[in-house]
Amino acid sequence: MGKLMVAALVALGMSAAVTGSAWAQVKACEELKSEIDAKIRKNGVDKFTLEIVDANAQAEGKVVGTCDGGSKKIVYKRGG
Repeated sequence: MGKLMVAALVALGMSAAVTGSAWAQVKACEELKSEIDAKIRKNGVDKFTLEIVDANAQAEGKVVGTCDGGSKKIVYKRGG
């Protein structure tokens, strides 16, 4: 189920990227991170991390969102 959730979040992030950067400009990173956190927990995953990093930074995990006008990304990593 966790893999399904990650796939859904990745698809959501990709669809946001396709629709343009206007969506990314609306969301502050902490706000988006909080929303993603709530969705993951709602699906029963309790051991994970979400990290906000620069958009061009290398990070281990899956990108599940972009924020601050596309200058940052939120990276999901399963486990504690």
